[in-house]
Amino acid sequence: MTFSVKHISSRDNPFFKELLKLAGSARQRRKTGQALLDGVHLVHAYLTSGKQPQHLLVTSAALQDREVATLLQKLPGVPLTQLDDHLFGDLSELKTPSGILALIALPGPAVSAAQSSFCLLLEDIQDPGNLGSMLRSAAAAGCDAVFLSKGCADAWSPKVLRAGMGGHFVLSIHEHADLLTVVAGFQGEVFAAAPAAKINLYDCDLRSKLAFAFGNEGAGLSEHLLHSLSRHITIPMPGNVESLNVAAAAAVCLFEAVRQRSQAARI
Repeated sequence: MTFSVKHISSRDNPFFKELLKLAGSARQRRKTGQALLDGVHLVHAYLTSGKQPQHLLVTSAALQDREVATLLQKLPGVPLTQLDDHLFGDLSELKTPSGILALIALPGPAVSAAQSSFCLLLEDIQDPGNLGSMLRSAAAAGCDAVFLSKGCADAWSPKVLRAGMGGHFVLSIHEHADLLTVVAGFQGEVFAAAPAAKINLYDCDLRSKLAFAFGNEGAGLSEHLLHSLSRHITIPMPGNVESLNVAAAAAVCLFEAVRQRSQAARI
């Protein structure tokens, strides 16, 4: 199949300059309501969620790649631009770029706190890898929403998107959320993950509407948020370590809820 392709070879191109700002700036992403998806996997996950990108950017080599060509065939109406390799490298953080980027409109959150039945509340999660992993786990566990405090990393940054592995596209993601307001509006129980808590995760009934709250990698949940929550839980750790990585702790909690719900569904 022959594709209609525009070509950009100069860093002075206005469109490329806008893309470069978008790739490197959370403020620009918020201002424009756009982000870049880097790589075949993310673009495919985005399409699978039922959405279409606004623009596709490729290298000359990618146009000859069978997997990329298959993706492009599904999007005949989407504008396509070929970038010289050095320009594409300026936009991609991958050591070995796959040769395809998609410009997308950031989806607005579709599920409110009052509508949610299973969600995460994340306070000041600053490591992009942790945040992306938590979004990926939330999506895999069947969560409908994730609420991020103002101090969290940018959910749509390239590193978070890569770690999320497509989880972004099946979640309602609320950035800059007031978590106390979220707690007040949520219709189920909110469990605060706190290492000093006395209640064992595995002794809790997690089968109804629920949310898990996790705090900053070093400081944990803030005192004012902890005090607003009555259910403080801990993950038992018989091994000789002080704590779990926050992304690992979130995965343990989420999939304990999945386990309990699966058992209940079989009864």
